[in-house]
Amino acid sequence: MIAPDLEDLLRDQAPQVLGALVRRYGHFDTSEDAVQEALVAASVQWPKDGIPDNPRAWLITVASRRLTDLLRAEQARLRREDTVARWTLPGERLAPAADGPAPESDDTLILLFMCCHPALSPASQIALTLRAVGGLTTSEIARAFLVPEPTMARRVSRAKKRVKDSGIPFRLPSGPERAGRLGAVLHVLYLIFNEGYASTSGPSLHRTELSAEAIRLTRVVHRLLPGDPEVAGLLALMLLTDARRPARTGPDGELVPMAEQDRRLWNADHIAEGVALVTDALPRGTPGPYRLQAAIAAVHDEAPSAEATDWPQIMALYEVLMRIAGNPVVALNHTVAVAMVRGPRAGLDRLAELEADERIAEDHRLHAVRAHLLEMAGDHAKARESYEAAAGRTTNVRQQRYLRARAAHLAPDAGP
Repeated sequence: MIAPDLEDLLRDQAPQVLGALVRRYGHFDTSEDAVQEALVAASVQWPKDGIPDNPRAWLITVASRRLTDLLRAEQARLRREDTVARWTLPGERLAPAADGPAPESDDTLILLFMCCHPALSPASQIALTLRAVGGLTTSEIARAFLVPEPTMARRVSRAKKRVKDSGIPFRLPSGPERAGRLGAVLHVLYLIFNEGYASTSGPSLHRTELSAEAIRLTRVVHRLLPGDPEVAGLLALMLLTDARRPARTGPDGELVPMAEQDRRLWNADHIAEGVALVTDALPRGTPGPYRLQAAIAAVHDEAPSAEATDWPQIMALYEVLMRIAGNPVVALNHTVAVAMVRGPRAGLDRLAELEADERIAEDHRLHAVRAHLLEMAGDHAKARESYEAAAGRTTNVRQQRYLRARAAHLAPDAGP
């Protein structure tokens, strides 16, 4: 088993090494395979021989040599007699990295743009990002998303081939294209975090390896683009949300709703960092969706108790968010805020309008909100039905148990 410090070092180095190879030689797909093999070699040799003075140069050297072997093998299979240089970028030669110093540039952001190319589906973008930039193995990604390893291997392979066939140059896009591609990168990181914080399926409420990886990668993007307020907003949102994770489950892994959480267990360092980030980023230009969501999370996290939450401010922030990035999930969260400010019946009236939206009409979250508002309104029979309906629509075992427990609590013979 790899020591945590060594594992962190290798994952931090992986995108930089891959970027150096792709920039120098091209062949994103083959370079990625070579880097993975170099990481495996390091995980075996470094614990015995010690970490090299320049880990990045060591990895680039080993990966470059392995890349040479892979390209020569490909050449032999295809019965080509050309030199290996035929596969390099124009004007470059293929030689082990030991021939010269390792490049100092950090190409992580370029790799993220490649992995989040709009030609790829969101599922492929996520898989390729975790593999190429996150340094996770295919088996680790498959376990995180609860799919068979062969299925994930095919998804990653298809994504790499799509990138290769697209012929996109290894450079940062410019102008409007860069802004659009950065939006795709942030969206992918947001999806990875959400799947880690609130798993859509499986026996656990969290997949901490995914949420932690999303935070780590977003920190990388923030380091590379420190002046982008939406990048800062996304990092703040992740930190402020993840801060509550220690209190979100009970001793047996059961879900604990925010109103009932022991706030002393919340991660104070994450909250302080997240509040500082969003406080600095929010006034810089027109706020985007990540900054607004981070501001909402900050209001929750800074409240000393559930009763002291500033719901009018949260409702106002959701109204701004709906104007710039309206979607049914945002509208559902706004409905909860309205109910907390104006009473459950006002929330139920808004929920009735939202039920006409087929994008969320069958989502378990809508039925769970209806159940909660009906319970607040004192209509326990209908609330019980909605809790059961919500439980039947989620594939996460912990959420199912919580929702069914709420329904059972409202049964006529449940007692006080």
